[in-house]
Amino acid sequence: MYAIIVSGGKQYRVTKGDIIYVEKIDQEPDSAVSFDVLMIGSDEGVKIGNPTVAGAKAEGKIIGEVKGEKILIYKYKSKKNYHRRAGHRQHYTKVEITAIS
Repeated sequence: MYAIIVSGGKQYRVTKGDIIYVEKIDQEPDSAVSFDVLMIGSDEGVKIGNPTVAGAKAEGKIIGEVKGEKILIYKYKSKKNYHRRAGHRQHYTKVEITAIS
């Protein structure tokens, strides 16, 4: 059984036991979190929600927070002696999916 969940404006395909990285969630590690389910797929078929499947939830446990890879931003204008360099690392929350109901 798998589910399509939404978190932080992004959709993820998850099954029980998966570890996913979602946009930062302000909760303590080892706390429980639940996600809305947009679609459930199994051997019997597919249930699609409008917008979510009624009564369906995906439960997860927060493992911790991590940072993504560094992205370099470089601005440059030719012949004007203008250049700026900056970096950015996005914060993510590591979540283990414990149950889909």
